[in-house]
Amino acid sequence: HIFGLCILNDWSARDIQAWEYQPLGPFLAKSFASHISPWVVTMEALAPFRCPAYERPDGDPVPLPYLSSEENEANGGFDLQIEVSIASERMRDAGTPPQVLAVTNMQHLYWTIFQMLTHHTSNGCNLRPGDMMGTGTISGPTEDALGSILEITKRGAEPVSLPSGEERKFLADGDELIMRAWCEADGARRIGFGDCRAVIEGA
Repeated sequence: HIFGLCILNDWSARDIQAWEYQPLGPFLAKSFASHISPWVVTMEALAPFRCPAYERPDGDPVPLPYLSSEENEANGGFDLQIEVSIASERMRDAGTPPQVLAVTNMQHLYWTIFQMLTHHTSNGCNLRPGDMMGTGTISGPTEDALGSILEITKRGAEPVSLPSGEERKFLADGDELIMRAWCEADGARRIGFGDCRAVIEGA
């Protein structure tokens, strides 16, 4: 059973991740910090924003039977907008508003959250009330819908220009990252998830 959704920023240290990713996978690169938004939006509140699951491209493997259902295909997705912004220390000192880096949507998830939960527990994994699961980075098909700095800057090859005249290949000390999410639809009240924000402090 899934109680509700919130925003999760599971920070990554990409320089460390590149070093340890093969053959071990991410360890120290992912184990140092995570932030969540200030409240959980219940599944009941999100009901008006349910939508069909992601439509797989032709030729992709068909999900195994325990991950397939007509209900999931018809109603397993969520029309949930996600916005990621950055404000450097210089921008904040000058009163410059945060710069939007990306706007994406939960509809782009290849697997629904129900498929993720089903698969994760299929081997007997004993999830308990209060356990939190992350979907992974949600990126859309266009350049303005990429969900991580690594993707946006093409692994640092194409820096982002900020209004302050600074450039970012990766996040730097003093940068504030702000994640926002909301749902809206005709005939339904707009629902916000609050800000998930944090400033990167120097080591």
